[in-house]
Amino acid sequence: MQKTRWAIIVLILSLESACSQQNAGKNAGQAITQHIGGRCETCDAIYTTPIPFEKMNWVDTLPDYHELGPRMVISGKIYQADGKTPAVGVILYIYHTDQTGHYTPNAYQTGSARRHGYIRGWMKTNGQGEYKFYTLKPAAYPGHQIPAHIHPIIKEPKMNEYYIDEFLFNDDPFLTNEERNKQEGRGGSGIISLENQGGILVGHRDIYLGRKIPNYPTEKEAKLQSGKNTRDNYFIFESFNLMQVD
Repeated sequence: MQKTRWAIIVLILSLESACSQQNAGKNAGQAITQHIGGRCETCDAIYTTPIPFEKMNWVDTLPDYHELGPRMVISGKIYQADGKTPAVGVILYIYHTDQTGHYTPNAYQTGSARRHGYIRGWMKTNGQGEYKFYTLKPAAYPGHQIPAHIHPIIKEPKMNEYYIDEFLFNDDPFLTNEERNKQEGRGGSGIISLENQGGILVGHRDIYLGRKIPNYPTEKEAKLQSGKNTRDNYFIFESFNLMQVD
């Protein structure tokens, strides 16, 4: 009886410890003080990363980059709600389809991460609010007339994760006027133009925190919640066989 009681106690403590670790990883040491952005299905996949938020770089190379397909680099800045001040330490999480138009998962992926597939990336803006990522241009869904796109999710300090407008490509044949008018403008326009530079498709998008985001705090409140600005102290990986794109 005594052994059974101790086994139950150990089980309870283990469960409590697991829950504490999950919450610590989810909030990354930042207590969420306000829920914004509305419903965001599978956005919790942003937390399924082997790299802690505090150790992320402002540049990332997605797993598909060395596969066959049109290589692409996209960069930009993320600004605070005033549209002028660089937003430092903001997490940008992205995912997109492979060259067959599917979100193909790895064997080890589960839950929301599995639905996003293996082509995923994370960046944390540097002291100038910059981000950059290397990947292949995604393919459109097979059998559908939906523009090819990249899904972005934002995580600000002390706020929950939320989605912004997808990255879309201005020359996409499926990006009709009707599709353009459907865009919400969350975080600003996600429609970008790509320019071929030495065989690499280069695009630029700036993101504006709070723009068209439901329940977003006022500019004054946002500044209070933004936390201490910190500069990136970690090594930045740039693809070795690409021209430098600034």
